[in-house]
Amino acid sequence: MTEASPWWTPHVHADRRPRLIARSRISAAIRAWFAERDFIEVETASLQVSPGNETHISAFATQEIGSDGSHWPRYLHTSPEFACKKLLAAGEKRIFSFGPVWRNRERGPLHHPEFRMVEWYRVGETYESLMADCAALLSLAAKTADCRQFSFRGRTADPLAEPERLTVAEAFERYAGIDLLASVGRDGSTDREQLNAAAVSAGIVTAPDDSWADIFSKVIVEKVEPELGHGRSTILCEYPISMAALARPSPRDSRVSERFELYCCGVELANAFGELTDVAEQRRRFAAEMEEKERIYGERYPIDEDFLNALSLMPEASGIALGFDRLVMLASGASKIEDVIWTPVAEG
Repeated sequence: MTEASPWWTPHVHADRRPRLIARSRISAAIRAWFAERDFIEVETASLQVSPGNETHISAFATQEIGSDGSHWPRYLHTSPEFACKKLLAAGEKRIFSFGPVWRNRERGPLHHPEFRMVEWYRVGETYESLMADCAALLSLAAKTADCRQFSFRGRTADPLAEPERLTVAEAFERYAGIDLLASVGRDGSTDREQLNAAAVSAGIVTAPDDSWADIFSKVIVEKVEPELGHGRSTILCEYPISMAALARPSPRDSRVSERFELYCCGVELANAFGELTDVAEQRRRFAAEMEEKERIYGERYPIDEDFLNALSLMPEASGIALGFDRLVMLASGASKIEDVIWTPVAEG
């Protein structure tokens, strides 16, 4: 088997270049779109005292060494979220960040250890406003790349069509025949055995040590995600409260949160929250997430106390993170994420 030529080989670069040029044009168009709506672009530090406190997101760790030889643990951020929310506490109203983030344990057609994230916040606005933003940015990317149809692995979607809105409970019922909220209490508690029985009946293979969250994720991955974003994009909303570590509860139903994800061609593109500002509840959720992380991965990350202090001053807001590289993939017809990254990280 012939070894593939590296990305910097002239003939390989020539093949990749049209998609990279599309990337640059879409980047410029997105920045202009935010500027037209009075958003301020902010630059956040990549080195943080905590990379975030979500169970299944892993970080790259390093050390800061002082002039006296003392050491402090530092992490490359997995999202600019904590820093952006500190800026909201400081008084900013509409901000966006467009920069690199790093996530460990992730590499494949849709994952790269360093990737580009567009993250933006609207103070005093509902998370429904972010749904409208998503529809606008899909259309903008398609028009900028002169693309009439997004496609990935045989799935297609019209980027100009109005997104479908579907709650997680509706998706579980439609694609797996599971009454999800029957396993969620009004206080957000979960019934592992109830969900497990329903999942097994739907053909999901579970393990004795699977938690409720593990089973939920298996149903999402095996039954729900492959069905989303066909023909048009899908906004999957109202995640159970236990699956939304940084989102506030829905005023409509305390069992679910103001969280949505955007899917297109079966690909997750964005994750949005009506932001939680209850400091005590946020601390409780972080602690629970880190307990679960230690159970599964044998590690935990520190809690950013500075962030929790800032959260007490943060106004009501909605925020969202969108995977820019994945958006470019769909708009340019690429088959894997490295095809739209100018200089991919070396493997091995």
